Amino acid sequence: MAIPAPLAPQHLLWFLVGIGLLLLTARLLGALAERLRMPAVVGELTAGVLIGPSVLGHLAPGVTDRLFTGAAEQLHLVDAVGQIGVLLLVGVTGTHLDLRLLRRQRATTLTVSLCGLLVPLVAGVAVGYLLPMPVVPGGPGNRAVFALFLGVAMCVSAIPVIAKTLTDMRLLHRNIGQLTLAAAVVDDALGWLMLSVVAAAATIGVSAGVVTMSVMYLVGFVVVAATLGRLLVRTVMRVAAGRPGDTSAVASAVILILLGAATTQALGMEPVFGAFMAGILIAGSRAVQPKLAGLRTIVFGVLAPIFMATAGLRMDLTALARPAVALTAVVVLVVAVVGKFSGAYLGARLRRLSRWEALALGAGLNARGVIEVIVALTGLRLKVLDVAGYTVIVLVAIVTSVLAPPLLRLSMRRIAGTDDERLREIDHDTWRGLARPGLGTGAADEPGLRPG
Repeated sequence: MAIPAPLAPQHLLWFLVGIGLLLLTARLLGALAERLRMPAVVGELTAGVLIGPSVLGHLAPGVTDRLFTGAAEQLHLVDAVGQIGVLLLVGVTGTHLDLRLLRRQRATTLTVSLCGLLVPLVAGVAVGYLLPMPVVPGGPGNRAVFALFLGVAMCVSAIPVIAKTLTDMRLLHRNIGQLTLAAAVVDDALGWLMLSVVAAAATIGVSAGVVTMSVMYLVGFVVVAATLGRLLVRTVMRVAAGRPGDTSAVASAVILILLGAATTQALGMEPVFGAFMAGILIAGSRAVQPKLAGLRTIVFGVLAPIFMATAGLRMDLTALARPAVALTAVVVLVVAVVGKFSGAYLGARLRRLSRWEALALGAGLNARGVIEVIVALTGLRLKVLDVAGYTVIVLVAIVTSVLAPPLLRLSMRRIAGTDDERLREIDHDTWRGLARPGLGTGAADEPGLRPG
């Protein structure tokens, strides 16, 4: 077997420079976003837009070409680092889920997620059929597939961005934060199922067999994960927790998260779903949680910002100079925001949550972020979208991620904290090594957290 040649020195050099520039820009813009009372993820998402073809690519095309787009290998290397980052981000987020709360609130979770999925799905399909033909690549014969794809793009949420936003705003321990993540899991599981159907329609056509197999893979994976997977993960993490130091626990968690991602990828679903499921299973091993503090630090401080920044590298905002594309962007953005928000709000109110709780759920689930980018990349690969359509979908991802934090901050100020939330916050801060003697968590500094 021939052994591939090692990475050329010049490719390694520019890869290191590119990764360093991405991380530096993401961290600086993330800090700026925090100064403007927005989560760091907003600035991190903007970093790729500035460094990519939209800004730096026009001001200094030679630099962008050298760093990222001059050779496929360059961008693939950056993508690989970003993929590791997003998988670990999603997996670590799963370790923070309170399964007891979710079991108690499973009816609310399902109602919110289904309403938040169906309303934007129907609205997106309708818009896909009404948009003018120049916006639809492939001509009239592609109209149905394009409409279905747009509906799927409108109904997904973004577990990584929601997780990063809730973490940046210190809302992950709140009941609404937990419900938002749980509803996003259901939305994304069904969203990836529908995306696989649309992908089949774009390539080999839709058939009962394709749909049936997709559903069987999804259900089968969840059932196996909840039974054999749960037992395996608990055993592995218990052994890792019993070894001295933290490295065994961190390495075991990373391996499990990556294997979970690989499993769903092999089954035709997105790897983020498998990574999140692995994180949920790790959450059941509470004894090992404090030993994962180092992993959380490197993921949230380094790997997640790099991935957020990579999202804009394939985006070209100059496409919006065309009137038809600009009008399409406005229409799609309005439908995406209103559809997702109204669906989640309706589901929350049906379960008798307060209007402020419903507002918070609608705002949180509206953040599309990197999952929308992954969907857009899939559409670009399948030729359901062209570069202009890809730019519109990514623009929706960025704008909805920017809109979510102010609405979350507004609504969470009016939702009283509970004792369960305070205990959960102490756990989270202890795992991250942030607990302060006598104060525990610094909960008094958080808006809306007061005795319930």
